[in-house]
Amino acid sequence: MAETVWTPGPFTAQVIDPALVALALDPPERLAGVRQLLLGTALQESGLRHLRQLANRDGTRGPALGYFQMEPATHDDIWATFLTFRPALAARVRAVPGAAVGRPKAELLVHNHVYAAVMARLRFRRAPGAPPAAGDVRAMGAYWKAYYNTVLGKGRASEFEAKLAAALPALSPELSAG
Repeated sequence: MAETVWTPGPFTAQVIDPALVALALDPPERLAGVRQLLLGTALQESGLRHLRQLANRDGTRGPALGYFQMEPATHDDIWATFLTFRPALAARVRAVPGAAVGRPKAELLVHNHVYAAVMARLRFRRAPGAPPAAGDVRAMGAYWKAYYNTVLGKGRASEFEAKLAAALPALSPELSAG
């Protein structure tokens, strides 16, 4: 699949929103915050443009896939240690249009952006506590760093915060409000 460069509004409307509807995990009062967290994650991880991890200076390429840059091991772990024990939730994931029957392969993260957003949301679902409230960009940066990028990752919360803060005005009021 050719890489498409997205802008925040269409990415949220066409990728993140359908993922959140498919999962039906979040109460209405938390949706704006979860949308922002997922948008910030995709902005930080791929710039809404790269479907595969960029090459390092030495030419080697990491394994991360999709706009949320999830590693195959993380994808597979979500299925093995989380969804396996939640069959109703696993069925909702499999019902995402274009998702495979059975356990999807990690490569689907590159080809099905809604599925990739679903898996990113599930990664955060496994984190302790609720995601930060809408508009709390600083807390979202810290949450992303702690539970998505981790202390081993090269990303910085301040980068996440700057990218998300710059994108929020481009979202429609119902997506950017808390």
